[in-house]
Amino acid sequence: MNTDPGAEKIRSRKFSRWFLFLVVLFVLSGVAFLIGLNTGEMDISLWEIPGILRSGEGLEYTVLYQIRLPRIILGLAVGGGLSLSGAILQGIYRNPLVEPFTLGISGGAALGVALAIVFALPLAFGSYVLPAAGFSGALLAIFLVYNLGIRQGQINVNNMLLIGVMVSFVSSALMMLLMSLTTAENLHSIVFWMMGSLDEPDRTLIRFTVIISVASLIVSLFFFRSLNALRLGETDARHLGINTELSIRVMFVIASLLAGVCVAAAGVIGFVGLVIPHLVRILAGSDYRMLLPGSFLGGGIFLVLCDAIARTIIAPNELPIGVITGIVGGVMFILFLSRSGTSLKMS
Repeated sequence: MNTDPGAEKIRSRKFSRWFLFLVVLFVLSGVAFLIGLNTGEMDISLWEIPGILRSGEGLEYTVLYQIRLPRIILGLAVGGGLSLSGAILQGIYRNPLVEPFTLGISGGAALGVALAIVFALPLAFGSYVLPAAGFSGALLAIFLVYNLGIRQGQINVNNMLLIGVMVSFVSSALMMLLMSLTTAENLHSIVFWMMGSLDEPDRTLIRFTVIISVASLIVSLFFFRSLNALRLGETDARHLGINTELSIRVMFVIASLLAGVCVAAAGVIGFVGLVIPHLVRILAGSDYRMLLPGSFLGGGIFLVLCDAIARTIIAPNELPIGVITGIVGGVMFILFLSRSGTSLKMS
């Protein structure tokens, strides 16, 4: 079969650019990892870290292995998961403003945690109650958006988007109601959780979050053709032989559950799922073969670096990471768009 040499050359250049972009992201991930290990109240030189980790004892080893390393791993998993979820949801809805917050997933998780705090469930059942309550709230939001968005057995993505926005508004209203009625101590706990934090001591929860994030990335890569076709619209995607109903259902569930797990593990961390996929589109294009892994790696890098800033900007105190992601991500994104002259787009 004869092939067009010009097309082959263009395809080869595209894959070379993608490969280089991924290499750069992996290198930046390593840099972010080292910055996370080196950042904190205790001054530990990068050159001392290998020896400290090999020794397996001492205060420096405890700080590195018990505090900083789990934060970095959780940051990579949560940042990657939220960004991947945002990229998938934007592809399903063909809307550049869609992210887990838009669909009420984060709002449902926050409401679940607020209810658990107000009714003192952590005191009765232990620390696992808060992530479990957050995930349960996210599941409830997913259930409502999914089922109310189905009409006559078919998914209506516009209805799902509108219902998600309404679920988000209702969750926010109920949250404010609870916060206005509860005690000052409970109010402080709710606000602190809503602002997000990577300070999670439970290794089991961290492992679970990492496994779900990586597994979601692997599964989503099997649907890159469907997501690419959906950029043209559902009708055109069907003409290309894509089972749009099945693809939208599966990818919506994956993205929603992934977002629910990330929010349950680290609290409400905004902006990652919105800004990172767009930055990857600007830098590497809209092909989901590149967009999915690029968003995952980019989100992890972004969140780990934001956590490093949150731990040092007013040291020895620590800022909520959600504050940093909003400020840094927003300013960076506006500057990037204004200088590049690029507008938000899905293709």
